[in-house]
Amino acid sequence: MKVLIIDDEEDTRSIASMSLSILGGIDVVEADCGEDGIAKAEKEQPDVILLDMMMPVMDGENTLSKLQGNAGTQKIPVIFLTAKAMTSEIDRLKRMGAIGVLTKPFDPTILATQVKQILEG
Repeated sequence: MKVLIIDDEEDTRSIASMSLSILGGIDVVEADCGEDGIAKAEKEQPDVILLDMMMPVMDGENTLSKLQGNAGTQKIPVIFLTAKAMTSEIDRLKRMGAIGVLTKPFDPTILATQVKQILEG
């Protein structure tokens, strides 16, 4: 399995990457902004994308919209990472097309399991 993490915070990317690869045995690709994330999604064709909501220039919503509008990336499932964990926000993100929402701060010891569970539906 391959996961693309799109997050502007290096610490978040590093922790998530280590958690997924070491504990979950998952291949990880990282991107530090929406634009880079879209390019890497097209090139790498990950099984799922972990997408940060709050990023400068292109936020998570705009990034998701561009991923969905791109024939090369529109079928890749997206899980949002957000500090906004209100039920109404989670429902809104799912209506936009996200398959799941994980809240920050996340627990690195169970992140790989959570991602796999969301993918399995």
